[in-house]
Amino acid sequence: MRILAVEDDERLVVLLQRGLREEGHVVDACGTCADALGQAQTIAYDVILLDWMLPDGDGLSLLRSWRDRGVETPVLMLTARGAVGERVLGLRSGADDYLVKPFDFAELLARIEALGRRRGGESGQLRVGNVVLDGRRRVVIAGTQEVALTAREFALCSLLFRRVGEVLTRSELLASVWGPSFDGEPNVLDVYVGYVRAKLAQLGAEAPTIRAQRGVGYRLIAAEGRK
Repeated sequence: MRILAVEDDERLVVLLQRGLREEGHVVDACGTCADALGQAQTIAYDVILLDWMLPDGDGLSLLRSWRDRGVETPVLMLTARGAVGERVLGLRSGADDYLVKPFDFAELLARIEALGRRRGGESGQLRVGNVVLDGRRRVVIAGTQEVALTAREFALCSLLFRRVGEVLTRSELLASVWGPSFDGEPNVLDVYVGYVRAKLAQLGAEAPTIRAQRGVGYRLIAAEGRK
C-alpha cells in the first residue's frame, strides 16, 4: 500500500518507514500540516497515519480540511491522547481508527491492513473489465491466468486501476510511486510503464492497456474502450 505518515517525531518516522517498508509498503512522510494538506490531495494514498499535535497546527483541523476537500483516504490517528473523550472527538472529526502511543507495531500493521482492505473493498481487489488487481497477493488476474507484480509495478498499476480512463501526469505518477522527493531519472517511469504494459498484455486481448498522452503522462484504457 501507499502510506502517508504525518508525524513530526523524526525517530518515530524512521521506525515507521523501516518497519512498513519491510512489509512491502511504500511510505512517505510529512512533518507539518502545511506539507501534508496538499500532499494528501495530489497523491492517491491507501492509508494516512496522522499525529494529533504538529508544529504548525493540530491533526484534527488538518483532517477536517481533508474531508472538506473530498479526501476520502482512511486515516489512522496516532497520538498520546488516549482519553475516551479524545478518541471520540478524533473519530467524529473524520478519523477511521485511533491508536494510542506507545503502540505495538504488530497492532499498527494489523490496523493499517484492515483500513487498506476497507479502501479496496473487502476482497482487497480492484477490477477493470475482466481483469482483477489483487492487492493481497500483488498479482493481476484474468480468468485462470495470473501474473505477479513487483512492489513498484503494483504501486503504479494500483493507481492506474483506481483512475481508469483518466490521464495521470508524469509528475503525479512519479510522486505517487517513487515519492514526492524523487530526484532520479524521469525515464524510470517509462521503463516501469513498459514492464506493467507487458505484464497486462500477458493476460490476453481483454486486458486493459496503458496509453501515453504525449507530453502529459499516461492513462489506463479498458478493453472495451479500445474498440
